[in-house]
Amino acid sequence: MNRMCITISFMMLLSPALQAQVPRQLDPVVPEYDRGGEFNFVRVQYDNFYSGFQGFGGGTWAIDFPAADVNFLRGVARLTNIRVMSEPIVLRLDDNSIFDYPFLYMLEVGQGGGISFRPGEIENLREYLLRGGFLLIDDFWGTRQWDNFIGAFSQVFPDREIAQLPPDHEIYRCYYDIDGPQMIPALGRTDAYGEQDVDYATNHAILDDDGRVMVLINWNSDMGDGWEHTYHPSYPTRYANSAYQLGINYLMYSLTH
Repeated sequence: MNRMCITISFMMLLSPALQAQVPRQLDPVVPEYDRGGEFNFVRVQYDNFYSGFQGFGGGTWAIDFPAADVNFLRGVARLTNIRVMSEPIVLRLDDNSIFDYPFLYMLEVGQGGGISFRPGEIENLREYLLRGGFLLIDDFWGTRQWDNFIGAFSQVFPDREIAQLPPDHEIYRCYYDIDGPQMIPALGRTDAYGEQDVDYATNHAILDDDGRVMVLINWNSDMGDGWEHTYHPSYPTRYANSAYQLGINYLMYSLTH
């Protein structure tokens, strides 16, 4: 896994104001990128259990794409010294190219009956994670979608516990100082209540034998909308800020553990 063996060289030289809050108006001009950068945003393409389920005009894996991915890359370029590549990419889990990237992103994993893994995807994902990879799962809500997700994902690590992360876990302190999980709503919603039957956000994780977070499960929260709607005049600043702060913390953790 060649990129996972790279020593990431970055310096935390943000001003106190930037450390406290992500600026809402990230420069819409794309920063200078590096084709050999340490980080690119890799979104996982997957099938739904109900083969005919297409979500909102396409597979649920593609919701918020590509605006969320591009804006997050812009945020990483502006708010850290990590060199990023300009265009996000999409890979399936049975594509061995995933081993070139330390960070994968999936979302809406409870819709359409949940994930339907192809032959080879389970084995490839398990090996990727055990070799040092990190998977961020975002934007699924309520107990029904949780049950759909668990029913499928338990095939990857049937004998590993999915543990709830405490709010003082180091992943919330490794770059920004965050008070644990945050409910980030979709456009047009608020954090006063959840989209389904659970009114609070939690983060869960699957750990390796050394206690490293391999899979971070962001339940009842939608970072993707926070990234996608960075410039939307009706999307509250505090939600966008939380989305970048959490996303960058998860990225920093993945690159340093």
